[in-house]
Order: sequence, then C-alpha cells, then structure tokens
Amino acid sequence: MSHHANPPYERVTLAHGNGGRLMRELIDGLFCRILGGSINTHVDAATLPLGLTDSDWMITTDGFTVEPLEFPGGNIGSLAVHGTVNDLAVSGASPRYLSLNVFIEEGLEMAVLERITRSIASSCAEAGVSILAGDTKVVRRGQGGGLYLATTGIGLRTMKSPLGLDLIERGDHVIVSGTVGDHGAAVMLAREQFGLSGSLQSDAACVLPVTTILQRVPGLRFMRDPTRGGLATVAHDIAAATGAGVRLYEENIPILPPVASVCEILGYDPLYLASEGRVVAVLSPDSSAAAVIALQAAGFRDARVIGVVEPLDKLVVLQTSLGGERILPELEDDPLPRIC
Repeated sequence: MSHHANPPYERVTLAHGNGGRLMRELIDGLFCRILGGSINTHVDAATLPLGLTDSDWMITTDGFTVEPLEFPGGNIGSLAVHGTVNDLAVSGASPRYLSLNVFIEEGLEMAVLERITRSIASSCAEAGVSILAGDTKVVRRGQGGGLYLATTGIGLRTMKSPLGLDLIERGDHVIVSGTVGDHGAAVMLAREQFGLSGSLQSDAACVLPVTTILQRVPGLRFMRDPTRGGLATVAHDIAAATGAGVRLYEENIPILPPVASVCEILGYDPLYLASEGRVVAVLSPDSSAAAVIALQAAGFRDARVIGVVEPLDKLVVLQTSLGGERILPELEDDPLPRIC
C-alpha cells in the first residue's frame, strides 16, 4: 500500500491493532504518511545511524496491554521484557538497555504491582538487560485496563551477515523453533470467559538462545517472533515482501494437543494465535536441516521445517495433512484483543 493513501475507516477498530492487514494500512496510510519516510515498518528493530563500521546499535519500541495481567506462564511484566528483548534478538542484536513506561489504573492492588515489578526485574536479569529510564502515570479508575506498559529497547548487532525480508529468495525454507499458538490459547483460558480450564501455559520467554544458534548457521535470511497475528501473519509478511508466496505444511507445524482442542471448541485457528517465545526463520534450502538439528540438540525439540517460499503470487497456502490445499487469508477481525 502506498504511504500516501488515506485509511478507509472513519474510526479505529480493535482489528487495527491485531498485526494484520488493517494494522498495516493504519501504519502505512496514516503514521508513515504524516510522520515521514524514515520509519521502516518491515523490521522489528531499526538501526541507529551512528556511523559505526564494525557494529550497529539497534532500537525497538513496544506497548503491552494483555488481559488478564497475570496468566499461566507469565504476566504483563515478563511479557514486556521478553517482547522487547525478542524484537532485538530476531534482528540479530544482543539486547543491552530498556526504558519502561508504566500506566497504572487507579485501584490496582499494590501486591499485584509488586509481583509484576519483581517479574520485570527477574526477566531483565535473565536476558542480561538493564532498565536505564522510565516514567509513571496513573489514570482514573475505569480509564485503563489495570496496567499498561510501554518499553523501548536498545541492543548491539555485531554480526556481519545482514538479515531482512528483502534477502529472502524463492525456494528458501521456513522453520519454527517450537509449538505455535501457546500464548494466545493460555491467555484465552485465563480469561475464564468460555467455561474452560486447563494447565496450558504461555510460551512467553526470551528467544536469545534460539537466535544465537540460528545466527551461527550459514544461509540465515530472516527471523521474526510470531506475536500478534501468529504464524500465518508472519507468512503473509514474507509473501508481501517477496512478491512470491509461502506454502506451509500442516503436518509439520507443531501444535500442542491442548491448543488444538481449545481452538477446535471455540472456533479459532492456532496459526493466527500469538506465540511469545518462538522464532520463525527463513533459511536457504541447504541450511534449514542443519538449523533444525542444532535447535533440537539444544533442547528445542519441536523445531521443524514447516514451509517453503514459492511463486504463489503473494498467497499463503496451507498444504493439509490430507493432501489438499487451503488459502490462509490475511487476518481481518481481531479474535483476541489485548493478547499481548
């Protein structure tokens, strides 16, 4: 879409925040059009133009509005740290520093705020990052979701090989580091809106161990963490950037049985659900097997080759386990708002 097009909607909808087509149109058609062409909407972290010759400082920023604030496997605090660190990691950078902005709704229990803050601290220690700056605001009761967080992360990239959507070639393989849809399904169950319960946990975690392994594999083209919009939306980003398309193999995509069951009962597609501790990567066809073997040897036993870039005219096609094909459309509605 041209950066000079106007958004077609008169009002913002929840779907404008789901990571899919409407969100892309909002960013390209409004923010980029008004704020200028220096914003790169195709990367998870941007390069700071400091003129360094042997390394690059990278910057990323994110906001977190998950509901509930605490869920099996994490909370909004650990999610914020992991999410920001992961955007740097999939860009090939080593995360170093964070800023933290805290928006607290009047009435939030201090005990909850302390638990979340302690989780932020432990997640920072795990990722090896420090919080250098921040800000705190309190809004009136009923004007916030308990707690919102906004973060900015800075990391150092020293790897010589560039990464990017523009480097992907037809015939390249798509891999995933683990099961998909865990976070979306776990948060959905934690909301207790559907009369369902279970022990499913979010996959939210720091992906630095995964990206470090992948960066050692020759032929690595691109990495991304499949958060909002899930695996299918990452595939659409690849298809749009290459002008080709992505064929995904259903029988190769690792999905936990509880995630599949929840989605079947409630009518969701796990390929569109967020994962917060996984990496989708594109590698040359002669490198993908080595990458999967290295990941599995390091304990990421569900790592798989799940697809290939093909001349499909910007389509994402799922080859089903029964031998048929199904086109995966771009995400339109937001099935799970406030998932991350």
